[in-house]
Amino acid sequence: MTEETLNGASIGAGALLSVLREGPARTRTELVELTGLARTTVSQRLDALLRHRWVVAADTSTSSGGRPAAAFAFNRAARLVLAADLGVTHHRVAITDLGTTVLAERTADVPIDREPESTLAWLAQTFAELLAESGYDLANVCGAGIGLPGPVEYSTGRPVSPPLMPGWDRFPVPEWLGERLGVPVLVDNDVNIMALGEHWVGYPEADQLIFVKIGTGIGCGIISDGRLHRGAQGAAGDIGHIRVVDADEVVCHCGNTGCVEAVAGSAALAARITASGVLAKDGRDVVRLLDLGDPEVVHLVRQAGRETGDVLASIVNFFNPGAIVIGGDIAEAGEHFLAGVREVIYKRSLPLATRHLRIQASKLGDHAGIIGAAVMVIEHVLAPQAVDTTVVV
Repeated sequence: MTEETLNGASIGAGALLSVLREGPARTRTELVELTGLARTTVSQRLDALLRHRWVVAADTSTSSGGRPAAAFAFNRAARLVLAADLGVTHHRVAITDLGTTVLAERTADVPIDREPESTLAWLAQTFAELLAESGYDLANVCGAGIGLPGPVEYSTGRPVSPPLMPGWDRFPVPEWLGERLGVPVLVDNDVNIMALGEHWVGYPEADQLIFVKIGTGIGCGIISDGRLHRGAQGAAGDIGHIRVVDADEVVCHCGNTGCVEAVAGSAALAARITASGVLAKDGRDVVRLLDLGDPEVVHLVRQAGRETGDVLASIVNFFNPGAIVIGGDIAEAGEHFLAGVREVIYKRSLPLATRHLRIQASKLGDHAGIIGAAVMVIEHVLAPQAVDTTVVV
């Protein structure tokens, strides 16, 4: 290790900030020992981070018998993040700090199939209202993260042929919203940001994780080696149109037959329950009926779990995740859906692939999306290279 590198990476102000983000408060002496930098270099870069409020003096201090040495910690309150998880019919909007603590939030039932300008204008207004109610303004904000219920080309932040979002194809969401907010805007599909949120808060130890959202559609987010895997064009994880065995008679909105989304998605499940003689309009109704203990609903929910497990078994054999996390409306159905998923995965997957596999419900519930949207921004803004461009040493 040389004075200017740590594990082969240059130690600028951004890398020094990463050390403080990932661990406890540190003294200047400890930072010198950790980085291998000269004490004067550490002091210069630490002072620059203090000026920009990225770090603060910590309450804790250490002493070897003389005057206690000051310790420094990452300042989670240095900036705010705007986060939004936009669903097909239900939206959640929030403000968080740099540690993903939610400071203010609001939910609304607003259909996504309105024109994008109308939805995004509502979103910008909601952000402004939450900031005002919390005593902040846009000057405190470092970025905005948005999740959309459809395919997104992550490099541009533009939706690409989203089946449930008419009028949104290739719409410049980051540019349109960024002009009105005056901050960087990052956009991804809703399942990817949920996977980020679950990994960041719920399962930080699971470096190989699959997050599956069971809603109107079915999709999955893939965490590989601790990082979100988006694929070449950002389309990784679109499992909703994988064919389920013995479901050829079910026609999907995509034009194919047997898609798992058309068989086991919340809308499909509600329709099957209604056909059995019990009215269910959506996933929320499914969960409500399940709580009432209706035996036919229990049977159909477990069967939907088996059909989802049929698709996931192949993914387990291919990817060998350490954890599968189930989220979305149907995740609230509890063990009935999960039991069906587990039954088929353990039956059809290799024993080695399932030896230590955990299959569990989401820990964050309907907050996974806004937490993940905030994480997306935080990781972008606080990347060492990004910090180095804004912090003058």
